[in-house]
Formats: sequence, C-alpha cells, structure tokens
Amino acid sequence: MTVTPTPPQGKVLVPAGALRDLAAALLEKAGLCPGHARTTADVFVWAALRGIDSHGTARVPAYLELLAKGVANARPEITVTSGAPAVAVLDADRAPGPVALTAAAEEAVARARETGVAAVGVRRTVHTGAIGYYVSKIAEQGLIGLAFVAGMPNMGYTGAKGAAVATSPLAVAVPARSHAPLLLDMATATIALGRIRQARAGGTPLPEGAAATADGTPTTDPERAVMPLPLGGAKGSGMSLAFELLTSVLVGAPIFAAFHSDDPGGREHRQNALIVAIDPAAFGDAGAFTDAVDATLATLKSLAPADGSQGVFYPGERSASVAALRAGEGVPVAAGVWRELAGSAARFGVEVPEVV
Repeated sequence: MTVTPTPPQGKVLVPAGALRDLAAALLEKAGLCPGHARTTADVFVWAALRGIDSHGTARVPAYLELLAKGVANARPEITVTSGAPAVAVLDADRAPGPVALTAAAEEAVARARETGVAAVGVRRTVHTGAIGYYVSKIAEQGLIGLAFVAGMPNMGYTGAKGAAVATSPLAVAVPARSHAPLLLDMATATIALGRIRQARAGGTPLPEGAAATADGTPTTDPERAVMPLPLGGAKGSGMSLAFELLTSVLVGAPIFAAFHSDDPGGREHRQNALIVAIDPAAFGDAGAFTDAVDATLATLKSLAPADGSQGVFYPGERSASVAALRAGEGVPVAAGVWRELAGSAARFGVEVPEVV
C-alpha cells in the first residue's frame, strides 16, 4: 500500500527534481544560460530540501525580478585573477550569487588540492543565497569549507542609530565518514528579515531584543520593526564588521564605507564573499581525520539530553534529516509562492509539474 504524504497546511508538495527543472527553466527564460540556470536552481532546491524555505524556491520570483531589472547580470563575464598559488579573486560582473560562489568554491578546492589551504574572494555578485550550499559542496569532496559574506547594511550596530551593518552570514562544513557533515550556517543577526515580515503578516509579537525601529529603538511590535538587531549585541556587530573587512575590503570592493558616504552608487545592491577550502591531507592522514570527526560527533550524540530536550544534535544534522525526508516525499512550497511560480511559468510558456 502506497501512502500519499499530506502536504502541510497552505502548501503544496512538489518532487525535488520537478521543482529543480521548473526553477531552472524559469531562470533560463529570464536570460541565464542553461548551465547558470541549473546551478542557481540547484542552490534554491538544496535550501528548500533542508527546510531553509527563506532561501529556497521562494527566491525564484525575486531572482526573475533582479534579472528583469538588470540588477543581476544574466550574461556575466566572470574573471579570475591570482596573486599567489593559494589565492584568487573572482570578479562576478554582477552574476547571481549561486553562479559566482559555486565557481569560487570549485576554484578553492582545485587550489587547495595543490597548496593545502586556498582562499578565493568574490566581488560584485548579487545575493549569495544559502551559503551553506557552497561549503557543503567542498565537504562532499573531503575538504573543510568556510565562507563569509558581506552585503548591504540592513542591521543595527551596537551603539549606532539606524541600519549600520549587514546581517553577514558565516558557514563552516566539515566532512565526516559515517555521519552527515557538520554544517554550521548562521547570520550575525538575532533573527532574519523574513522573520520580521512573517510576524507582521501574522500579527505576532517579536522576541525581546531581536528587532528595532528605523532609528534603532528595540521593539517587539512587528508593525514598527524594520531591521534585526545583531546576535549577542556587540559580538554580532563585531562579526559583521569583521566580515566586511575579510570580504569587501580585501577584494577592493568596499560596501560599508560607500553605503554611508555621499556616493550615489554606494547603495547599489551588491555582495562580496570569501571562500576558504582546507585539505585535511595537508595536515596528516585524511582518513584518520574523518574518523576522528565521526568519533567527536558520536561522543556529542552520546551525551545525556537536557530535561525536555528531544536529543543532542550537531549543526546540520537535523537539516540533513529533513532533506532526506523531503527528497522522498516532496518539497513543501507555500501556496502563495507556488502561485507566483505558476504565473511566471504561464508568462514564459514553461510547463508546470503536477503537485500534491
């Protein structure tokens, strides 16, 4: 007997492959070449499979708009320059983030195979997407991946009034042998901007100390909140500023200083990144390393759970389980997002897959 999964309320279930094909077809119609369209769709569906819906296929309509307005360059001339064997800078020419950062991750892996550790800076890209994807791809090849991103200021900075720095994310992926890789993917903000929009739509209060008004006054009222506050106060503020220096300033494409200047181009949407790949084999026995990673994760899992806890989990473990489940049952897509995708498909003459 085959049991048809029941989609969550207000959502439809779409097979992952069909969702990827639909997203790629729409992005190609919007101007991306087939390879870049498929790469961008891969990132969206990876996020959707893992339950990161804010960076999943809900982003497709936004990318179609970015491409239509020319904010994202559909036909970028991406260049890679290098001043040392273990270092490179990729100029994205306003390519979508998934295109630019996937290429940067591949470049970092290739160089790390030769040099042990490699860093690739990315400048002038547009919305990097779920950065956990790129470090995960590095970990799939047996290397350790790290990624830092800086973007447009949209978060408070401790002691400053108004939006000052970006909700710059950090991601780390470490390969294991029998466990899913450790995947830490976090922003420097207490909550995401999308969480504020959701609270506003639902009329629910925000957590204390999570968001602020335009002048930086903390508020729990979603109607008054316009920006998130930094995680851990000065700690999140400092991390965001550090990531601006490690990415934007390092690759000669400052965002923060230009944003807060009188330069009219300072507020043009853009993002920068730094991707680092580390080959465990350069430090010793790569097999012994992944065995030790497994032992470490197994030790964590063996710890006694706290009262009321569902268990002890390491970063990325639960999202990997969600991905395995959704790969079999289908990816939940919000009804509103699905209507947007179907509308875009009708406009472009793209076939829409069947859903549950």
